[in-house]
Amino acid sequence: MNQKTLTGILLDEGIDLSLNDLSRACSSSIEWVIELVEEGVLEPIGHEQAGWRFPGTSLQKARVALRLQQDLGINLAGVALALDMLDEIDTLRARLCWFEINDI
Repeated sequence: MNQKTLTGILLDEGIDLSLNDLSRACSSSIEWVIELVEEGVLEPIGHEQAGWRFPGTSLQKARVALRLQQDLGINLAGVALALDMLDEIDTLRARLCWFEINDI
């Protein structure tokens, strides 16, 4: 039987990624990540671009943005809007779940 072992790092808000780390993890250019920041999709910690740090949760958002661009051909403004709508859907689902749990 052919077995493969998958290893990885659990990323959460407690883990910070540099600009280089984030671009490498997305297999994208640094310029693309900078464009995500300029469009408001990602919010780095720090003022100087060379010292930007991104919470680990930014990786998931950047990967979704990349897939929206590659798979659907959406421009960055559209990606930002789609991500906002996806966040809103998640918020509404969480509220609905809360109401269902509390029988309201």
